Amino acid sequence: MKRIGSLCILAAVIGGVIGACFLGRSAVQTSSVAGEPPVVAQRAVPPGSPSGSGTAERPAGNVAFAADRFAELTPEERIAVTVYENGNRSVVNINTKTVQTDWFMFVEIPSEGEGSGCVLDRQGHILTNFHVIDGAREIRVTLFDGKTYDARVVGVDPATDTAVLKIDAPAESLYPVVFGNSANLLVGQRVFAIGNPFGLERTLTTGVISSLNRSLPARRAGRQIKSIIQIDAAINPGSSGGPLLDSRGRMIGMNTAIASRTGESAGVGFAIPVNTIARVVPQLIQNGRVRRPDSGIARVYQTEHGLLIASLVPNGAAEKAGLRGFKVIRQRKKQGPFVYESQTIDRSAADLIVAVDGQPVKTADDFLSIIDGKNPGDRVVLTIVREGQTRQVPLVLESGE
Repeated sequence: MKRIGSLCILAAVIGGVIGACFLGRSAVQTSSVAGEPPVVAQRAVPPGSPSGSGTAERPAGNVAFAADRFAELTPEERIAVTVYENGNRSVVNINTKTVQTDWFMFVEIPSEGEGSGCVLDRQGHILTNFHVIDGAREIRVTLFDGKTYDARVVGVDPATDTAVLKIDAPAESLYPVVFGNSANLLVGQRVFAIGNPFGLERTLTTGVISSLNRSLPARRAGRQIKSIIQIDAAINPGSSGGPLLDSRGRMIGMNTAIASRTGESAGVGFAIPVNTIARVVPQLIQNGRVRRPDSGIARVYQTEHGLLIASLVPNGAAEKAGLRGFKVIRQRKKQGPFVYESQTIDRSAADLIVAVDGQPVKTADDFLSIIDGKNPGDRVVLTIVREGQTRQVPLVLESGE
């Protein structure tokens, strides 16, 4: 039985299922307790920021850069140098302090972790992965100039492994990353990852897009992060939250996880697409959380023909639309001085969802992918089969977490 909101353990990857190591933070602990391995991230762009065209000409980031030396480089080297010189100032180092409780010894064990992030705007908003700062009691952000600032959490979205922090730094010290577009990426396209693997600040690695449209389990029950970018650029613990850039220096993703047996780079990394990030960042800055559309369907069974509704949220959108789940029949029987109650479940009364807005659905993930692309208040039409008859049922999505 599938719950639209059940916990995912493995990273479901199109064409197979693989385990994914989230490299949330590179933990340096004061005890023998191992911390969660760090994850690499991609660059993020401030809401409303222009996409920027980028260039492979002489980089503007380093004013002392020798023009004659740049002229000696190959075209590929020029691109890599330009991307780094223009982009590395947007990358920050994130240090966290957490406390773990040893319940056997009844003592608190302090630990430290490191991750990456990038500057979103000149107001001091910083983008990183949720898992980098999850559970942290203290967060400090170090900018490219070496100055460190205390950070506070503005908002988090575990469903996309995204978090926004805020630091009080001078505007002239902040270099916002430029958002690109992850909708038109191609396999084989060159990519550049900048992060802080193992605490080595602003490290550049290069590679190509190995595949597109992968899926990773979100840190939220039953959800997956869609359209994940698979790359072969090396990312390691401490790189999580850093930007993934294209050849024009535009952020196209945030490095988040690797597939590895050792917890270190094996040439299979994953990045959250920037278009996903761009949708959630404005809500995190404004509201501290993301409001998602809610269909009001609590549980479903996956069948070969579609999704059989098991239960509905009381007074939710689906119930208001007249959809039906399993019917519970309760009976009481008296035997002598005792009263026995039994119940049976009538599955034949439940509606079978076969399509949403004309798009066929056979899995809970199919259903959620369509619904998550909508907004609260949007109207969708569910194609259902009830008592052997196909029907169209309009449903107005409500607001949920």
